[in-house]
Amino acid sequence: MRAEKRGSPAPVTVVGIGADGWDGLSPTARRAIESADVLRGSARQLGLVPASVTAERVPWPSPMGPALAAVRETHPGRRVVVLASGDPMFSGIGTSLVRALGPEVVDVVPHSSSVTLACARLGWAVEETTVVTVVGRPVELLAPHVTPGRRLLVLGSDTRSPAAVADRLVAWGYGASRVTALAQLGGPDERRFAGTAAEWPHAETDPLVLTAVEVVADPGSVPLPTTPGLPDDAYEHDGQLTKRDVRTVTLARLAPLPGQLLWDVGAGAGSIGIEWMRVHPSCRAVAVEAHPDRAARIGRNAGRLGVPDLRVVHGRAPEALAGLPAPDAVFVGGGATAPGVLDACWDALPTGGRLVVNAVTLESEAVLAERHAREGGELVRLGVATAAPVGGFTGWKPAMPVTIWSGVKP
Repeated sequence: MRAEKRGSPAPVTVVGIGADGWDGLSPTARRAIESADVLRGSARQLGLVPASVTAERVPWPSPMGPALAAVRETHPGRRVVVLASGDPMFSGIGTSLVRALGPEVVDVVPHSSSVTLACARLGWAVEETTVVTVVGRPVELLAPHVTPGRRLLVLGSDTRSPAAVADRLVAWGYGASRVTALAQLGGPDERRFAGTAAEWPHAETDPLVLTAVEVVADPGSVPLPTTPGLPDDAYEHDGQLTKRDVRTVTLARLAPLPGQLLWDVGAGAGSIGIEWMRVHPSCRAVAVEAHPDRAARIGRNAGRLGVPDLRVVHGRAPEALAGLPAPDAVFVGGGATAPGVLDACWDALPTGGRLVVNAVTLESEAVLAERHAREGGELVRLGVATAAPVGGFTGWKPAMPVTIWSGVKP
């Protein structure tokens, strides 16, 4: 516990508490709660503290965010203890408080997380288990992690989360996966529900539930990797699609890195932005598309392929780029000849930012040649041919060659 300096406001203390309530708390956690002037938490959490604790109990309003940020101003000069479920720094309120107030004024007393408890019950190694949170977020975020043999723990937000996970597994061709819903972990009412995704019988389980998945592919299912180069038929499109082989080369030059933001300008079916985001959960992308039907299609592709947070901007570049968050990389797949587009993209990049532009017409190739002469970078021409029937034999059917210019801003 942080020592208080004379004259300085008392820190906010965050105490993790499990379904086992007061009995499961450490002596340090109990002392923090017993010394509080004010207890903040959900009604359920506040109810876990015995009546012998005399602190004022104040439940969080909904929405909670503004009250969280103002917790010190709301209780000036008083010792505030915030109750959190499990480990406060694991997708929890502790993280939100540190972001809002700063680490220097927040003390954290953790409890065992639901992930730790679930792995203990299942006999799974924590470091070999992937954790995905869909609390308040689309269950489609699970999609990039669903590959054969993988073990997943899914943090849900309500009683229907396990059923929603099972439904998506069936839709993606993984109905044979083994699903276990673990409820009230560590508490006296701990329960488990088990079955396969295809035969999941529990429409609802418990508000405090975690879903464990051992991923098993159905016969004939084709796993989709998180590396670039998904099959073309993974996308709904109208022909405006960066094809698989070209897409792989393009993304290699864009160099997706965790936490970075891509602009996909003239996005077509959205494949570049989608595969950028599938590389790592923290990768972000904005798809800019002028055609309304294509813009809608990008959203559907993004949801189905597990990146529903991809932002789709319906508009024409360069005007549609105004006000967007600054990118770390930009891909221009269409509209390279439009006045001002490449300059706007280049100007938006920071030092070290990457711009990659693909061209298939003579006019757009001329633009890239001029850009290469002015900015340097790499200029390559990619030709792809596919084996196809020629009478009773097999020959090569070439696709249109693609010219790729890539540059790094100095």
